Amino acid sequence: MDTIITRFPPSPTGYLHIGGARTALFNWLYARKTKGKFILRIEDTDEARSTKESLDAILESLEWLGIDWDEGPYFQTQRYPIYNEYIEKLIESGAAYYCSCTPDQVNTMREEAKAKGLKPMYNGNCRERGLEKADNTVVRLKTPDSGVTIVNDVVKGDTAFQNSEIDDFIIRRSDGSAMYNLAVVIDDITMEINTIIRGDDHLINTPKQMLIYKALGADMPVFGHVPMVLGSDKSRLSKRHGAMSVGEYQKMGFLPDAMINYLVRLGWSHGDQEFFERDDLIDKFDLEHLGRSASMFDTDKLVSLNSKHIQNKSPEELAGHLLFHLKNLGIDAQNDEFTRGVIQTLQSRSKTLAEMAQSAVFYYQDDVQFDEKAAKKFLTPDTLDILQKSADYIKGLKNYAQEELETVFKQIMEETELKFGKIAQPLRVAITGTTMSPGIFEMLLALGKEKTILRIKKAIEFISG
Repeated sequence: MDTIITRFPPSPTGYLHIGGARTALFNWLYARKTKGKFILRIEDTDEARSTKESLDAILESLEWLGIDWDEGPYFQTQRYPIYNEYIEKLIESGAAYYCSCTPDQVNTMREEAKAKGLKPMYNGNCRERGLEKADNTVVRLKTPDSGVTIVNDVVKGDTAFQNSEIDDFIIRRSDGSAMYNLAVVIDDITMEINTIIRGDDHLINTPKQMLIYKALGADMPVFGHVPMVLGSDKSRLSKRHGAMSVGEYQKMGFLPDAMINYLVRLGWSHGDQEFFERDDLIDKFDLEHLGRSASMFDTDKLVSLNSKHIQNKSPEELAGHLLFHLKNLGIDAQNDEFTRGVIQTLQSRSKTLAEMAQSAVFYYQDDVQFDEKAAKKFLTPDTLDILQKSADYIKGLKNYAQEELETVFKQIMEETELKFGKIAQPLRVAITGTTMSPGIFEMLLALGKEKTILRIKKAIEFISG
């Protein structure tokens, strides 16, 4: 192979889920690692169930994950003439034929085979009849009566399928539309796909697809079938395990790099390394270390990994992602110095961006809403003097920096003979409305001098009634 060409072919009948995103990632990483091409193809032949909403959601999820494509998206519904061209070639070469058997007749054939203890399948009734095209005819591929089709799989190893158990399957319906296995093979041939990494639920289709490749005299691609992702109880992944669409994980506050990192570890390993940045993955990814056993989805591990990615990024990198979550809370923030300062105060304690956004709300409020319990305990006539001194001394600072703020607090401690906590907690409630917040100094610095003074004064007014 001169250039590795991979693809991801989602069906727009639903959102992009974890398994599909992982398949896209494996193909994308391999293309990027080998400096090859990654093609996006939309398999929309199920026109009754395909929707623009699902298509848009899939594209948005891929873009959020940072999985870009070099060609496409191609749409199968726009490629029917190409499929028919290849089907005609198969008919002309004698590799395929017209069949007029009705569904009821085929069902009878299957039942008869089953009664004899054989695999239920079409019996080749029209194989040698030389029928012409008619309104009721389908096109079937002539499959070998004997021998084996061996799938050389870079993940699972060799898997042999008896040709005698593969019937002459339909490649074009009577309405003229191509069947899935035919359309997929023609797409892969014409797009020059030479490496196919997909879920092992597709393995059952692979021998049929290989027979189409052989009938057309086309080069066989490299196949790799990866085990499915399971829930923590080892059952098929479902919503109860957290198997929501990729878009939902964005709303929950996960970073795309953390999601990429977690997805790749569901079926691929590089020694004991767990944490990967994107460029590191591209450099190290290979097909040799794709696992043969199913992986289990663990939300707690994803959260832990997300926390590490949050801590590992700069405030500038996080700001763009945080704005999405602030907007969901009705906050019109900007990717500016103020927001980056806010992030610095919350970064080390946030597991998700949604959590960070929620903790950041007080920074952007014009009027702080005091928690009733916190206000009753800390915004009282007894703390009025502390708050007034804080406002006055902070207002008098020429240089609003941590060292100067520490000096202010030392002075108030000396004058009031109170410990630091007795001074900091009323101030914390005055600034945030609650008793929970980042460190007092980093919070005051992020908020800025003017907003700090304004909030303290409003707390004084609250106490004074």
